Amino acid sequence: MNGDASLSMDDPGRWYALYTRSRFEHKVHDGLDGKSFTVFLPQIQVMSRRKDRHKKILIPMIPGYVFVRSCMEPEQYHRIIRTPGVVRMVGFEGKPIPVNEGEIKSLMILDGTDRTVQNRAFLKRGERVMIMEGPLAGLVGIFLRRKGMKDKVVVSVELLKRSLAVELDDWALEKVV
Repeated sequence: MNGDASLSMDDPGRWYALYTRSRFEHKVHDGLDGKSFTVFLPQIQVMSRRKDRHKKILIPMIPGYVFVRSCMEPEQYHRIIRTPGVVRMVGFEGKPIPVNEGEIKSLMILDGTDRTVQNRAFLKRGERVMIMEGPLAGLVGIFLRRKGMKDKVVVSVELLKRSLAVELDDWALEKVV
């Protein structure tokens, strides 16, 4: 999905996680790729809600992290850590810790799918929500509960000085902050 299809689990070295500056994942990926490192930036396709439409976009699966394969010799470590946008290498007591190969394989499988993921608001009973889509768009209500195993929720909205329980798709809501 992101052009990393040539990644091989047979390359020398092990996978390490890099923590990046906010929204610098692509710059770190490109910077390390330009230094001839094997780099992996897992991405997912999500539905982005624009004012007038929905659009599929690619975003990092794990925001703020990029994975690099390296033998982790001192020279390589310094080349990696000095890449613009890299904050630090994930580790313990200042030493980088390799990422489990099985976890990287799982991320690669997820990265290769064309499934679209929809972000769902994590809502608690009693929280204020705004209806973003449909005939009730713009109304503010109170989240009551999820309905069954489906993507349905029940929201209480006030109309004509009465409280009504309305069943909606959960993707049509946004939490009011």
